[in-house]
Amino acid sequence: MKLVYTEQALKSLTESLEFIAPHVNIETLEIIRNSILDRADKLIKNPSSGRREEYLEHLGLNHRRVIESHYKIVYRVIDRTIYITDIFDSRQNPKKMKG
Repeated sequence: MKLVYTEQALKSLTESLEFIAPHVNIETLEIIRNSILDRADKLIKNPSSGRREEYLEHLGLNHRRVIESHYKIVYRVIDRTIYITDIFDSRQNPKKMKG
């Protein structure tokens, strides 16, 4: 299996980290970022571990999600590739999820 981050996922991660940056120190920010990325890496061993993402079911693309702290890591599996399509701060209104 291969893991690929879409441009949208990277943008969402950056925006989430920029939002919390004024409230935490740099070490905490790095810990949060690394925990999100580490959780995504674990999908390589078990890509079907995530639940279906109900807020994106209307797209019919079989989006799944795993949770790390306050963040949803939204992804799709196509052939032997896991595409991380969004990293969403779950403290937001879920209707703001891109899709």
